[in-house]
Amino acid sequence: MIIRWTYAFADRPAVRLSEGRAFWTAVTGTRASEPRGEQGEFLTLLPAEAAGADACVKLQGVAERAGGAHLDFCTGDVRELTRSARDLGAEVVADHGDRAVLRSPAGLLFCAVPWHGETVRPPVVAGSRLDQVCLDIPPSAYAAECAFWAGLTGWQRLAGSRPEFEVLKPPAGLPVRILLQRLDDEGPARAHLDLACADIAAVRARHEELGAAALHHGPHWTVMVDPAGGTYRLTGRDPETGGLPDTGQGTVGP
Repeated sequence: MIIRWTYAFADRPAVRLSEGRAFWTAVTGTRASEPRGEQGEFLTLLPAEAAGADACVKLQGVAERAGGAHLDFCTGDVRELTRSARDLGAEVVADHGDRAVLRSPAGLLFCAVPWHGETVRPPVVAGSRLDQVCLDIPPSAYAAECAFWAGLTGWQRLAGSRPEFEVLKPPAGLPVRILLQRLDDEGPARAHLDLACADIAAVRARHEELGAAALHHGPHWTVMVDPAGGTYRLTGRDPETGGLPDTGQGTVGP
């Protein structure tokens, strides 16, 4: 089954969705669509028309106090993708006919949705690009979860820059890749968004001006919290290739 496009969702508390919208449209150089859903909980971040690009980021208002992230996989055959996911160990949470909500073996939600012809990834904006969803997985579930996502996507599976990372690199042109991170401790699996930054310090300063705050720093990343209370990460990767600078055309990194 070919995945034709991907969307990265920022899941934020519904009561703070307006704060999330203001922040994420600013950092991605987009505008928000009209709200959709029974409670207006879904927003698509639309690139500027001049960019000639398709959207690949959405916001969802959720009931939880602190939001995370999830992936939507766009395909020409939702039924087939759903069957494939179930065969690999996923659970169907909700079947809406033309789309399905599923849960991975480790408990991470994702969706199978129709492809509507998206082909052009959004451009780099102010030195950064939101291009990655990181799946944070407890040690006991890590091997099986990596195998699940690799099997579901069929994407190239690569070792990361550190032992606790694996990368699933999508085919050229798809806008969002997957980083699988093995946590140090047991606990529920979760997910967050990553941005590739040409200059982490410069991007951090811009995000802080927009209301975000830095939580802590890693070897080549900074963990941030946005104005809606959601955590995300700025990573020192090439915004064009997704790789670390010292990997040239590399495809790995956090």
